[in-house]
Amino acid sequence: MGLTSTLLASRTLAALTSPHGVDRYLELVNPMWAAREVRARVVSVERETSGEHPVATVTLQPTSTWRGHRAGQYVQVGVEVPGARRTTRCFTISSAASQPGERFTLTVRAHSEGLVSKWLVEQARPGFVVHLSQAQGDFTLNESPATPTNNHLLFITGGSGITPAMSMVRTLLRDGYDGHAGRKVTFLHYARGPEDQIFATELAEIAAADNGVRVVLRHESAGDPLFSAIDLARLVPDFREVDTWVCGPAGLMERVELAYDGSPRLRTERFKAPVVKAGNAEGDVVFSRSGQQVANTGASLLEQAEAAGLTPEFGCRMGICFSCTARKTEGTVRNVLTGEESSLPDEDIRVCVSAPVGDCAVDL
Repeated sequence: MGLTSTLLASRTLAALTSPHGVDRYLELVNPMWAAREVRARVVSVERETSGEHPVATVTLQPTSTWRGHRAGQYVQVGVEVPGARRTTRCFTISSAASQPGERFTLTVRAHSEGLVSKWLVEQARPGFVVHLSQAQGDFTLNESPATPTNNHLLFITGGSGITPAMSMVRTLLRDGYDGHAGRKVTFLHYARGPEDQIFATELAEIAAADNGVRVVLRHESAGDPLFSAIDLARLVPDFREVDTWVCGPAGLMERVELAYDGSPRLRTERFKAPVVKAGNAEGDVVFSRSGQQVANTGASLLEQAEAAGLTPEFGCRMGICFSCTARKTEGTVRNVLTGEESSLPDEDIRVCVSAPVGDCAVDL
């Protein structure tokens, strides 16, 4: 870390720029300057499919604070949606594993009710800036050319659930995967039809290459069967003994899990919002600036403030953007994401992910 980076990340400078931190001021000068937060500039947006719910691949150049990702991980993306406050959603990274500061891609389907997904697919343009978390998730691949085995790897995906598997296969091929060394990959993907097939051209190239990767595409419009254990057994007779990754619509995943009958070789990925663990619902919460006092419900301070009729500033509601930072003057709070508790007086906290434990006073 250089001298400038060390100074920007120092606790002294963070204290001087309290309550928002140095990154809020750096962002005003240059959105790509950051000491702790992660942001990214949109480099390109390329359409994968059209239709009612189009899919696009968005290439992002992150700030130097990006620590890289492992194939199969996801990232929380926060965007400034016109007419709404900053909104955050999770998307799997579709490119091969990245190193710190390296570009990566998100492949996103624009859902009609999805503010962030529609913005990324339909509104994002080169130069736009988004807010990011660090890469997260354990749905990752341990296999690599550096750790050769004779494992048979199986990926079962449906719709946009193809993205983590694509990241894994791209990583294997980029890093020198050799199917002739006794290893092989079966990539089984389900889509409504050819027009809805994500990565169609690249998958065709992978299938045609002599690389040990077998690509099997099932298209409902062509009369191909929906997932069944019988169909899978024809492709991979010993599938329950094969390391398998599955990601896709709930119906597909339920059928796959039933077919594997509890096999420990099956790995699944479902996207969920962070689970909010309520604090001890005792005591009172005082919002000192407004003069209001309410009975503690155990919900986050942001939710309790809104229930009391207050309108504190917030952005992502997931602890990423620091827009909701406020001063806690008394009491104990629990971080609803990590479970960690803090009783420090005059402490700056993110009210969206802080739940009071007993009596608490916050400057709202």
